[in-house]
Amino acid sequence: MKKRGMKIIIALVLFLVAIIINFNNVWVNNIIYIISYIIVGFDIIKKAIRNITRGKVFDENFLMTVATIGAFGIGEFPEAVAVMLFYQVGELFQSYAVDKSRKSISSLMDIRPDFANVERSGKLEKVDPEDVKIGEIIVVKPGEKIPLDGSVVEGSSSLDTKALTGEALPRSVVEGDEVLSGCINAQSVIKIKVTKKYGESTVSKILDLVENASSRKSKSENFITKFAKYYTPIVVIIAVFLAILPTFIIKDAVFSDWLYRALSFLVVSCPCALVISIPLSFFGGIGGASKMGVLIKGSNYLEAIANTEIIVFDKTGTLTEGVFEVQKIKSIGMSEQELLQIAAYTENYSNHPISLSIKKAYNKEIDEKRIAEAQELPGRGIVAKIDNQEVLVGNEKLMNEKNIKFSKCDDIGTILYVAINGNFVGYIVISDKIRKDSIKAISDLKKNHIRRTVMLTGDKKEVGENIAKQLGIDTVYTELLPDGKVEKVEELLKEKSERGKLVFVGDGINDAPVLAVSDIGIAMGGLGADAAIEAADVVLMTDEPSKIVDAIHLSKKTMGIVKQNIIFAILIKILVLILSALGISTMWEAVFADVGVSIIAIINALRVLKIRNCSIDTRKEI
Repeated sequence: MKKRGMKIIIALVLFLVAIIINFNNVWVNNIIYIISYIIVGFDIIKKAIRNITRGKVFDENFLMTVATIGAFGIGEFPEAVAVMLFYQVGELFQSYAVDKSRKSISSLMDIRPDFANVERSGKLEKVDPEDVKIGEIIVVKPGEKIPLDGSVVEGSSSLDTKALTGEALPRSVVEGDEVLSGCINAQSVIKIKVTKKYGESTVSKILDLVENASSRKSKSENFITKFAKYYTPIVVIIAVFLAILPTFIIKDAVFSDWLYRALSFLVVSCPCALVISIPLSFFGGIGGASKMGVLIKGSNYLEAIANTEIIVFDKTGTLTEGVFEVQKIKSIGMSEQELLQIAAYTENYSNHPISLSIKKAYNKEIDEKRIAEAQELPGRGIVAKIDNQEVLVGNEKLMNEKNIKFSKCDDIGTILYVAINGNFVGYIVISDKIRKDSIKAISDLKKNHIRRTVMLTGDKKEVGENIAKQLGIDTVYTELLPDGKVEKVEELLKEKSERGKLVFVGDGINDAPVLAVSDIGIAMGGLGADAAIEAADVVLMTDEPSKIVDAIHLSKKTMGIVKQNIIFAILIKILVLILSALGISTMWEAVFADVGVSIIAIINALRVLKIRNCSIDTRKEI
């Protein structure tokens, strides 16, 4: 793109030199024009010739070439160069917006395991995951990715499954539990018996989903190419007839006069207003969106957003903050602060995310001299001695195991029950927090006549349904892995209309396949995973779901301006073409009219740049 920009600048300088200085020797002027034309137009001519040899004759490259050479043929050197300059500037705007979306997705997927530690002949060997056989034992240390699907045969730990399920809550595993590749071992060393080859593993399937989904992504054909497909052959055929037929059917017709009209007709036919104003409108729309904190990676996506019918959301990190916090404390026989304190002391030596959220809520210095015999019980909780009192902090399994009578809490989230010396003293509710902006986002989308809102999540049914109810989501699907999310989106794609678009909004690595397979993928950019951001077509840089409404409104305004320019330019163009064919307008009048249309269209396109905050009601369109 830099190379094209340099060519435009050099050609423009030469063009201005020829016009402003205006050497007395016409040949010097013409040579400067020709050099400028070759610099800026050589690639277009080359493409036109190459396309002709491939059978693709009538496209915008052919039109630009014929029209500009025609201008040279009738001695209008400045017009020939100016037309090509206008076209190249328009192409530069277009390519700048589109190039941002041309990135490889698979190379950005960081869940691919680099190695596997395999036990062979009593030794630990570091090998490629693809070389591990079913039934072999692999060792996964804290902080490492699990390279292959299998079952735990030794040890216990906590796994970060967010890359697969999107669920922020880590999963505790003990001997006998099944584990999936792509998860991260967060705590202790575990040994896993491999049950699937790498090619059949979860991580391999996710990578395959991303690659296949991106190949199924439809790409919008450039409007100018579509227009030129019909416009160019018609204009060229009419120009040929205009140059030849009159000499046969009109008495005393002079061939040179009609050739002049035909060439004027071709010069006028150059769709300058379209090739400049349309890319500029999209470019302005993309720029306006970025000022609102919405990064749109291409003009085709900006156009598509206007036709949104169904919006599908991931839950964790998208509609919720993805950070676990203490939401409720219920104490019996002591204050809530005292209950939180005893829980924080018990959880002091644990690095489990739940323990961290308890200590964060307590937010005071802990006197470790008061703590003795702290023991973590995988999948159940923690037992410790605090001030010579036995304290239990854990789930229902721990309470039942220790035969402690407790009052069950039916709140949605992770419930930590607390007992001191065998007596139940209360519970603490920890859950993911709904984004403040999420309720507004769903409400505004419904006001803007989005036909259906859907939520997909790897969370348990009761958690997902509770969040969906609070937000007013129409439909929710729970307990889904990435392949399940893709299946649901593919089902929903069949429910939309032919022109309608399905938008998916997510933030995690596990969302990358769904972002790619949907019509438009939107990623949360502030805290979202890199893979999701790169797989998406649109990125919300402020992590505010309500920005989707602004993006939809901006898209509709942009498309309104684009349609105005298309209709205006085509109607004026047809009128001037008729006048040129009839010989009513001269070459310079035709050129002036053509440039005038371009200027008006550009000014109209620049209105997009003035769009800042978008109103909620999109029914009042331009």
